[in-house]
Amino acid sequence: MIPIIDLHNKSQEESIKAADGLSTYGVLFVRVPKSDNLETFTDMMEDYFDQPIDKLKADERPEHSYQVGCTVGIEKAKCFSTHDAYCVSVINSLEESERPTPVEANGDGSDLKCRFFHRMSTPDPNTQYATDMLQNITPADFKGRNWEGVMNDTGKVFLNAIEHLSILLAQGLGLPPDTFVDSAKYGNHLLAPTGSDLSKYGYLNSVLAGFHTDLNFLTIHGKSRFSGLSIWARNTGKKIPVSIPDGCYLVQAGKQLEHYTGGKILAGFHEVVVNDKTISQIENHMQQHPARPLIRVSSTFFYHLSSSLPLPEHLPKYPAMNVGDLVMNELKSIGLSEDAK
Repeated sequence: MIPIIDLHNKSQEESIKAADGLSTYGVLFVRVPKSDNLETFTDMMEDYFDQPIDKLKADERPEHSYQVGCTVGIEKAKCFSTHDAYCVSVINSLEESERPTPVEANGDGSDLKCRFFHRMSTPDPNTQYATDMLQNITPADFKGRNWEGVMNDTGKVFLNAIEHLSILLAQGLGLPPDTFVDSAKYGNHLLAPTGSDLSKYGYLNSVLAGFHTDLNFLTIHGKSRFSGLSIWARNTGKKIPVSIPDGCYLVQAGKQLEHYTGGKILAGFHEVVVNDKTISQIENHMQQHPARPLIRVSSTFFYHLSSSLPLPEHLPKYPAMNVGDLVMNELKSIGLSEDAK
């Protein structure tokens, strides 16, 4: 059972529970305040992703490896697009019934989603990475909807929650409480909502996000209005459909945390696929809210360590490198950047 962490409980027991939970499952639930403005945020993002493709593509910045603004349907799950050896070994270790849904049927193998990146970072004065200095984009048709305010308010809620969890996690791993918060002082934190058009892709087994792990330190997001997320817990080999409890957010371990801990905590594999429950929710949405866009929004937030931070060396699997180099290598593997070291 995925643990639920009380962020206001600073005890060593709760800290160990957080560290053990991420090590075992790759995910946690965390309790959050009732008033978090996610409804306003989700409404706005449904309207944004419901725009014509040319409007969305106007917000793309491929010259910046898509690390700000919109990414329109080109992100690929490397487990299928590059046949990454580690991913393949994980998939092959699973029973047939527990394996992820293949994405080959998606045409070119890209996820059936768009993403928008809104930066929530403090510029690093010592950075060598151009992506650290990018400016946020306000979509042309949303300047009158307090876009910047809604995005910042939502991002701060997630950032506050993840920083509290990072303190507990450090303590649970036997580190000074501020270890991860200090290491993430200049992290490229991203409010990164995704949108999938269920009027096009709302059919059974449609792969909205293929089997993958996240490249950041920790990922946090709230409950979506449509189901579809599944995870693979490290020690079970089972595909687990996830339903976020009311009053909670979901937190997932990413590649930066895996590297930092030398694999004590592994980045959690997950996918988003339309299932029977999603289809039922689509039908209910069309009956109850016929005038609203039929868009599945995920309120994702990526928490990063500072790009210039040297990651600890844990040979042979985890060589010495800066966080920024790890990120660029991962971006290349999912088709978002040509630059890698």
